[in-house]
Amino acid sequence: MRKSVNFVGMNCKNLILAVLSGALLTGCAAQRLAEGEYRLAGNKIKVEGKQVSSSELASYLAQKPSSSLFGIRKPGTPPVVLSESQVDASMDNIRNHLEYIGYYGSQVTSDVKYKDKKAYVTYFVKPGKQYRIRSIGYELPDDPEFRQEFESDLPRTTIKEGQILSEASLEAETVRSAEFFRNRGYFGFDKSYYFCEADTLSHDGTAALVMAIRDYPRSGSPDNAKPHRKFTIGQVTLSHPEEVPIRTYILEELNVLRPGMPYSERAVNATYSRLSNLSVFNSVNIAMNPVSDDVVDCDINLLNGGVQGFKANLEASVNSTGLFGVSPQLNYYHRNFFHGGELLNLGLKGNFQFKLREPVRSTEFSISSTLRIPKLIGLPNSLFRGPNLPHTDLSLGFSYQDRPEYKRMMITTSFGYTGSLGRNFFYQFYPFQANIVRLFSVSDSFAERLVEDLFLLNAYSDHFDVGLGGMLYYTTDASAIPKRSYRYGRFNFDVSGNVLSLFNAAMPTNTLEQHTIWEVPYAQYLRGELQLGQTFRFGDGDTQAVAFRFLVGAGYGYGNSTTVPFEKQFYAGGANSMRGWQARALGPGRVEPWTEYFLIPSQTGDFKMEANVEYRFPIVWKLEGAVFADAGNVWDLRKTVGFEGSNFSFDSIAADWGMGLRVNLDFILVRIDTGFKVYEPCRPADERLVGPELWLKGGNFAIHFGVGYPF
Repeated sequence: MRKSVNFVGMNCKNLILAVLSGALLTGCAAQRLAEGEYRLAGNKIKVEGKQVSSSELASYLAQKPSSSLFGIRKPGTPPVVLSESQVDASMDNIRNHLEYIGYYGSQVTSDVKYKDKKAYVTYFVKPGKQYRIRSIGYELPDDPEFRQEFESDLPRTTIKEGQILSEASLEAETVRSAEFFRNRGYFGFDKSYYFCEADTLSHDGTAALVMAIRDYPRSGSPDNAKPHRKFTIGQVTLSHPEEVPIRTYILEELNVLRPGMPYSERAVNATYSRLSNLSVFNSVNIAMNPVSDDVVDCDINLLNGGVQGFKANLEASVNSTGLFGVSPQLNYYHRNFFHGGELLNLGLKGNFQFKLREPVRSTEFSISSTLRIPKLIGLPNSLFRGPNLPHTDLSLGFSYQDRPEYKRMMITTSFGYTGSLGRNFFYQFYPFQANIVRLFSVSDSFAERLVEDLFLLNAYSDHFDVGLGGMLYYTTDASAIPKRSYRYGRFNFDVSGNVLSLFNAAMPTNTLEQHTIWEVPYAQYLRGELQLGQTFRFGDGDTQAVAFRFLVGAGYGYGNSTTVPFEKQFYAGGANSMRGWQARALGPGRVEPWTEYFLIPSQTGDFKMEANVEYRFPIVWKLEGAVFADAGNVWDLRKTVGFEGSNFSFDSIAADWGMGLRVNLDFILVRIDTGFKVYEPCRPADERLVGPELWLKGGNFAIHFGVGYPF
């Protein structure tokens, strides 16, 4: 029934030898060539001049050697037999591409060298002549309204006099211009109605360009020509599965298409985005059906996407000291909790660290609940006409931590808004967020240390944390696992305690005293964190990548606080940070780990800086490999008694390198990374460099299991 309304017993050495032998045997078995056949072993492109890079032209080669791993052809992969016709096709492809980007009369030749049943092909490329546009003329239909629309769009045209003439730039302009007309009511108008001619007979290296728009497409004829007309929206029908009990007025508010309004492709896309972001339906289909020369009906069909479900995640790590860390997570979600597209998420997460032969344990679990309402509370969706609507987020959570040094409970809550501006910019703003932290069962040794150090005492104490915060995020590719080059930037900030401080006109004269609410001190601090990253993809099919990330963050306690609370401090190590260390096992600075006070690592600080680089490459099928390096640490901004060396210095920047394996299933990526310490600043100066002979000893490596790329 549908309801319709209108609107992962041999040692490593033997294993490696077995794999390599198998690969070689398989490769040899598949390498039998007939008489006169040669295996294509390599291509090389040599370009005269510097106008065009050989890497740009490599993708246009019609025949490429078999892919290999470390110079060995992958098992089961047949050899690529050199084909002369494919060499000719490659030359044609290169010539055609050069002409497409504006090099006319390009010359491409080839040379093949043979050795031991192998063929090596070299392509010699001489790019042709380029022409600059000296003048642009336009031929338009005899329709005053159409001409007026075109002239109003001329200031936005991407084709200008003096530019290099190329089919690529002309095509891009016709696509842009056609989209302009479709947003002005011209339903069905596309680039096929554009005709471009260029006179390149001039001897001065320029060309006269004529751009024409006809009443018929390039595939048509003048016999069926008809004037371009503007369309209006006729009947609008919106259908959804009856088994999804969603309030119909919610869908009507999200739909911006109304009968009688001028047709606009932008409005169609906005409706599609708004309904898709609702998360209730797994498919949104919008069909526009012309019913006359100037009316188009709209049929919106929503398909069920599974309202309820569970998600699971797992991260794990271990180092050579035998310290294990496991972090399981289970989430239940409901995408239509109050029948208005509200997304409810209930999460249960654990974090367990332990040593098998020692009575050392750290247990942490948390329960969280979030409710995302698909509107900005207090304002109707009808006020927002664009494709991206803000959401209102409400959250409440409880966490419990049992460590050898103390036990702690924390209640968190927040209220705020989440949204996006366009496809690349995202934001979160929480005008209210609060934490209530209670510390108890403190060990005697740890309590003594807290009394000696005011900063530690302030971080590890009962407190209120009430303030605001948010996040700004920009990316050129918002997909879960980007498959092209992209860059991003993220900034997080927290401001706490300012409103509460208004209720205290004067600060205590004793710095050990703090203002309290219900006899509990409140935290007052500023905190910010900036991440910048870029991933470059290259190689055959963009299957290889080099990813970079830089991160810097700082927190500063003032007023009622001498430092930021523990839960807001920075840490390094783990699956996504300094991978030669486990989480919280590095820092601050070059101080020895606090094993006297923390049996489980808990190195935190109020300043962090880190840089990462990772090379990613395909191996076979869905299996990928990675080689990475990390540098960074966590420091204290203020001097801490008994912890000299915890402040920033260049000789306290730690470093590691490592290797990883990933299984990329497109919709999810599972990985295992092994990091090795290269420079550990907490050691004596003559022992800080960690050589290869020590990488598998004395806690100098860590293994991490995770989901998704680390950055």
